[in-house]
Order: sequence, then C-alpha cells, then structure tokens
Amino acid sequence: MTMRAQEAPAGRTAEPAVRLDAVSKTYGYGQDGLLALDHVSLEVGTGEFVCLLGASGCGKSTMLSLIAGLDRATGGSIHLGGRRVAMMFQEPALFPWLTVQRNVELALNGRPRAERRALAAELLKTVHLGGFGAKRPHELSGGMRQRVALARALAQDCDVLLMDEPFGALDAMTRDLLHDELERIWRDRGLTVLFVTHNVREAVRLGDRVVLLSSRPGRVVEIFDVLLDRPRRTDSPEVASLAATVTDRLREEVSRHGDH
Repeated sequence: MTMRAQEAPAGRTAEPAVRLDAVSKTYGYGQDGLLALDHVSLEVGTGEFVCLLGASGCGKSTMLSLIAGLDRATGGSIHLGGRRVAMMFQEPALFPWLTVQRNVELALNGRPRAERRALAAELLKTVHLGGFGAKRPHELSGGMRQRVALARALAQDCDVLLMDEPFGALDAMTRDLLHDELERIWRDRGLTVLFVTHNVREAVRLGDRVVLLSSRPGRVVEIFDVLLDRPRRTDSPEVASLAATVTDRLREEVSRHGDH
C-alpha cells in the first residue's frame, strides 16, 4: 500500500532537482540487446532524499549512472536544470599512495593550492575526520574511508548527491553512525540525494520516499512516502513496520518475475 505523502520540511521545495521522462536503457543491439530500464519516469524534489530499492539487476545503478552522465540513455530524457551532480560508490576508491587530505584535494583541482588545502581540511571536519588528513587510506577503518569518499564528493560542490550502496559493505553499527552523519550533512547543505540500497530498513530510515523498481527491465512499480518523524532509528517499531510492508511488496515483485 502506498502511503500518503507528507508535507515537505522547511527549506524543501516541490521544484524537481531531477526529472526522468520515460527513460530507457538498452545494452547491446538487436536480439542480443538487454533492456535494463524501461520508460522510467520520476521526479525528485529539490532537497529531497529518495531511496531506490529493487532486486539485483533491476537497473538502480544504471539509473544513477545515467543521471551522473557516466552513460547515455537509449530513450527518454533526463533534466537536471543545470544542477551539479556528484556520485559516491560502494567502494571508496581512494588512491592508497595519497594522504586523506590529498585524496579530497583531487576533487578541488583548478583552485589555488592554499584554497584546496583549506577547503579539504574543512570538509574533513564536516565528516568528523579533522586531524586525519595526514593518514593514508590503509590506516583508516572502512567507515572512515567512506567518510573520506563523502568529503571528496562534497568537494565537488554538488547540488545532487548520487549514492550507490555506499554503506553496503559496512557493519551495522558503523552503518548506523554514518546514517546519522549523512542525514546531518544532507540537512545542513540542502542537498538532493538519490540513494541506492538493497537494505529495506536503511531505505525507510533515510528516505523521504522509497521508490521500488521492478525486476529487469526496471520500471517504477510503487512509491512509498515515509511519514515518520526524524530522527529515525533503524530498529524502531515504526521503521520496522513500514519496512515490512515494503519488503512484502518487493517479494511480490521478485516472485512475479520468477527471480530468486
């Protein structure tokens, strides 16, 4: 059951930051072509936090790649209104031979050296890694490396942050702490976030809306508006209840396509 939409929090507008109009993506050609996304239409409001859910291979990551401009749609159109986009992946992909500070500074190339240093240091403080700038990535925990990756994404001065399962490889406690950090940064900076996850509770914990995609080819089959007050806890009864509803719908969709 799709839940009734909630009023937008203060500072959030109904103006779409991202709009997909009948977007399709096919890999390959002719009979060998693989349809990954099929006429997906979706609007994400400015300042909104939207989570994308679906079975493996349903096109969630493909959708983010298209929005980021890393790939081109086969059909339809994507509108960003000139907004700047940054993308964060499951793997932090830091350069191991560079310090944490220098990894963040790479996203600031083109600025004067002193400005790069100052901005990178400030961003590391933003993700609670002040004082770790001289460390190398191998000296940090998995959660800390993802904080560095987040700082690097923020260094791109983005309006829209695309996140492809960024916390999927982390333990539950670290993931929960990073949920809090991400929510704080999202609010403070007024970002628009599209967040891909396989974790239904994570989606309900973070999202203003949860968008459920069908199994391949990916189509929007249902959108759940999350009415729960923030801050939320992943293990709260309210989150668990809505997550159960979403999970039932996801199972129904997976079973309908015969996926396992």
